[in-house]
Amino acid sequence: MKKLTRYMAAFCLMGSLLFLQSCKDQFLDKPVQGALSDEVLATKKGVDGLLTGAYAALDGQGDFTGGSGWESPPDNWVYGAIPGGDAHKGSDGGDQTPINAIATFTSGADNGFYNTKWKALYEGVTRSNTVLRVLALVTDMTDEEKSALEAQARFLRGHYYFELKKMWNMVPWIDETTTDFNQPNDKDIWPMIEADFQMAYEKLPATQDLVGRANKWAAGAYLGKTYLYEKKFAEAVKVFTEVIGSGVTSNGLKYELVSFKDNFDAATKNNAESVFAIQMVANDGTLDITNANQGSMLNFPYGTGAPFACCGFFQPSQMLVNMYRTDASGLPYLTDYNSHAVKNDMKLTSAAPFTPDAGNLDPRLDWTVGRRGIPYHDWGIYPGMNWVRDQPYGGPYAPKKNIHRQKTQDLYADLSSWAPGNAINVLVIRFADVLLMAAEAEANAGSLAKAEEYVNRVRNRAADKAGWLYQYVTNANPLAGFSTTPAANYVIKPYPTGTLAAKGKAGVLQAIYYERGIELAMEGHRFFDLVRWNAADTAINGYFNYESKVTTDLAGGKFLNGKNNYFPIPQYQIDMSTANGAPLLKQNPGYN
Repeated sequence: MKKLTRYMAAFCLMGSLLFLQSCKDQFLDKPVQGALSDEVLATKKGVDGLLTGAYAALDGQGDFTGGSGWESPPDNWVYGAIPGGDAHKGSDGGDQTPINAIATFTSGADNGFYNTKWKALYEGVTRSNTVLRVLALVTDMTDEEKSALEAQARFLRGHYYFELKKMWNMVPWIDETTTDFNQPNDKDIWPMIEADFQMAYEKLPATQDLVGRANKWAAGAYLGKTYLYEKKFAEAVKVFTEVIGSGVTSNGLKYELVSFKDNFDAATKNNAESVFAIQMVANDGTLDITNANQGSMLNFPYGTGAPFACCGFFQPSQMLVNMYRTDASGLPYLTDYNSHAVKNDMKLTSAAPFTPDAGNLDPRLDWTVGRRGIPYHDWGIYPGMNWVRDQPYGGPYAPKKNIHRQKTQDLYADLSSWAPGNAINVLVIRFADVLLMAAEAEANAGSLAKAEEYVNRVRNRAADKAGWLYQYVTNANPLAGFSTTPAANYVIKPYPTGTLAAKGKAGVLQAIYYERGIELAMEGHRFFDLVRWNAADTAINGYFNYESKVTTDLAGGKFLNGKNNYFPIPQYQIDMSTANGAPLLKQNPGYN
């Protein structure tokens, strides 16, 4: 990991110089100011540098976006978690208002956040294409070396296009052979994405010298995910079965579920659950704060006595918290969880008495959400209103998966900027995600028992007491460690063998969808999952109806099926695509 950190840091700053092929103005605000020649770059060392530049674009940060880091976050908190009902925008009503418009589906194509995200993703496409184009000119590499490097570039291109596809659906396809970059968005690009991941799956090695680089099994997981989005369930089952049975991480660890909390701690990253992660570093000696996770720099508790410099965004919703309620059998309330709401401290000051909910809860709640009276990692007992910027607006909760630990902040947090970045990796795909995608594919292909097995594998990990949150030894000194007393009344069990499968396909899928909602909450998946399940209309409008009774920020929110399934293509990009007096890019339905 240290080797990767040094390697990535050396190239991040020069990433904008490491590509020759540049999208025209419809993708970038300004042309490249300088470029290195083919003669310089068409070597093994040169093309590997270009590849590093393509990896560096994964974080979505840089002057090439023309926007702030949080406008193109790689974890999609703005585009996947908030619109899906995982969280409120947070902060206060006057701060970053374009996000609130995205959250309520009231923004149009002129929202600048969309343009920033579009440019960040096409920057990644451009860098990947440049690798492929220059690679063809290299003479000091064997065919096998070329094939493996090509596979990495195509994996990265597949990732960037997957992101574009799930956000906007119809987007232009630009590859290494394209010479006219003003292309229409009139083709379904799923077949091209599939082909990129298929090639990467066939040609990538099982392990890599650098842990952050994609391997065969990451490509297989992404290929299976692509099949799932395409509803090619039999094909997805085949690939997921291979990945689950034989897959290893880039650093050679057999895929396995680790302690839930270890996925969200910089000290335990790149573990056996990490399938593909965007590498983040801090305090690496480069004095470059953009190497830390700047896309989430706003998402820390903020208020009186809060230990973070900024900014109070990304506050989990009450509906999400309610989903972690369990019954006497340790199972979730799949259909009426809001009828079993978890107690909150709305309208209470931090000085007012409050006793946390004593009912049955899934332990994953308290690694996902900061709530009153519960340890907030090792920062102390979460005090409620004092750490919330505007409680009536954004609610009483704080995000937790993106928060570094106090004990190791000197190693894993950037403390020099006005907002805290840190070294917690962005998990694009982790093994629990693979198991639940495989369960979904199995259920749709008719293997209900296998689907149940995969769901229970995830639930059994959550039920392992070794991975629960515990109370502090002493509240006066959270750094003294944790006791053996659970932080809440955790009650969770797997589904009894055969009972889930007995509910039939619809019942099994309902349980899978729910499990994804609580396992992957706040990780940027929810909105895109709801859309591909054709469940967004009911789920999101139900969220607006329920959550608007808790907070004030969702007024006017309404999801329109057939329109809001995808975001509007940025108007700037449409305007810049004009040829012969008419734009080549066509707007998504409902936004004209």
